[in-house]
Amino acid sequence: MQWFQLEGKTALVTGSSGGIGESIAIGLAEAGANVVTVSRSGSEQAVSAVRNLGRQALDIKADLGKTDGIEQVFTDALSLTGNIDILVNNAGTIRRAPAAEHSLQDWNDVINLNLNSIFILSQFAGRHMISRGSGKIINIASMLSFQGGINVPGYTASKHGIAGLTKALANEWAQMGIQVNAIAPGYIDTNNTAPILQDPDRTRSITERIPAGRWGTPEDLQGPAVFLASAASDYMNGHVLCVDGGWMAR
Repeated sequence: MQWFQLEGKTALVTGSSGGIGESIAIGLAEAGANVVTVSRSGSEQAVSAVRNLGRQALDIKADLGKTDGIEQVFTDALSLTGNIDILVNNAGTIRRAPAAEHSLQDWNDVINLNLNSIFILSQFAGRHMISRGSGKIINIASMLSFQGGINVPGYTASKHGIAGLTKALANEWAQMGIQVNAIAPGYIDTNNTAPILQDPDRTRSITERIPAGRWGTPEDLQGPAVFLASAASDYMNGHVLCVDGGWMAR
């Protein structure tokens, strides 16, 4: 199990005020990592859980959709910890509307947070990791990195972009000791999927297509995140790992 240990490592996890981000932050702490959380509203629950595990936890409040403030976020995280070994780009949003009615404002808001902020934060983390010759970057993609979806054109475009960006950064940075990979969650019970879960017919039709026979939980992402953050994945580069109960295999 030493391959999966994260003792002495520091992880920066965005979008950690709940759901997948909070769960991944806790999972990394359980494997030994100290954690810096970043969210717009604060990540008190994640910070408390990490500290209860005996790990250090720091919280930064920031709106990553305002891309001109991202450099300060990374600078603050680095000054507070001295080093960032793992970056988990989880922060994201979704706007639902038919493509013909999808406003440009919604499009820009989604692309800024879901794609532009991830590129910018990865740049800062990448420069730091290149100088040290090691690091792990984990992007949160989606099944809509592969599929088109319905009524979510901006979200789909951003998640396709995340898959491509993951591969592009891996191509450049793998030889420098930095592994860049992504996790593509399936249908996970979070705030983002609440509108779907409120529709019994659609929820049933989705569940029937999932080979595992159930929706995922945020905790289902902890193991894959620890794997991609640890030495166990040192020869894994540019991969988008589906954690979807078998949805993409159907």
